[in-house]
Amino acid sequence: MNIAYFTKTLEGLPLEKAAEVTAGLGFDCADLLVRDGQAITPERPEEIVKAVKLFAAGGLRVPMATIDAIRPDDAASRLLGFCGEAGIGQVRLGFWRYDPSQRWKVQVDEARRDLDGFERLAERFAVKLTIQLHGGTLHSSGALAMHLLAGRDPIRIGAYPDPANQIIREGTEDWRLTLDLLDPWFCCMGVKNSGWFPGVYGAQGQRTWHSDWYGLDDGMVPWNEIIPHLVATGFAGVLSMHSQYRVPQEQALDKIRADLTHLRRLVAAAKEQNLA
Repeated sequence: MNIAYFTKTLEGLPLEKAAEVTAGLGFDCADLLVRDGQAITPERPEEIVKAVKLFAAGGLRVPMATIDAIRPDDAASRLLGFCGEAGIGQVRLGFWRYDPSQRWKVQVDEARRDLDGFERLAERFAVKLTIQLHGGTLHSSGALAMHLLAGRDPIRIGAYPDPANQIIREGTEDWRLTLDLLDPWFCCMGVKNSGWFPGVYGAQGQRTWHSDWYGLDDGMVPWNEIIPHLVATGFAGVLSMHSQYRVPQEQALDKIRADLTHLRRLVAAAKEQNLA
């Protein structure tokens, strides 16, 4: 398994500093976010190749990148072309948002047409494109994502479960069911933790509830069960570790160090148990 640091937290830092921080956290690979405000922006996709070289100079591989494209247009083609040139094997696409003012099937049909085009681009540039399970989308759960993935070549289009997203969004389902449903396409997983906590009672006597991000060992996602399953089943994809903490950057980096230590402890224990 590749444990990659999702570089979203490094917003505003130049490439050299982003690579230095990622290596300093203890990671050996990165999930490179291409987005406005990040070190790499969609307007300068040629910087992707430079970024991979800079990260490599610091001892870091880049097995994965994240982009926001949902249309297989010229801009997306350029991004994917540079990812392929840089040797990035997987690229997460953007989100097909659910619009309640339109019929679900109409939206799914449109998303499938987009993915038809992306599947052709994936073959052209020799990359695998992934769909992340995320709230507010047509693919918030494994069951919903299946409508977009059915019939697609798993070599070109992959699935990216994210148990913490699912816990606090509308995509909640047993993690075993999610992985079972997505098995042919499963190639990446988002790693973070989340949960719910109670708020105050409202004027009509109904308590409110709120969600937040928690430490990897402190939320509702049972990573102590998921990681042994991944090890036992020989999962060899990317674990993209996210840092969604709503705290200052340095504090967030401290938390991700602790999360990485905990994750590696879980992996080591699972491997030892698997050999027993």
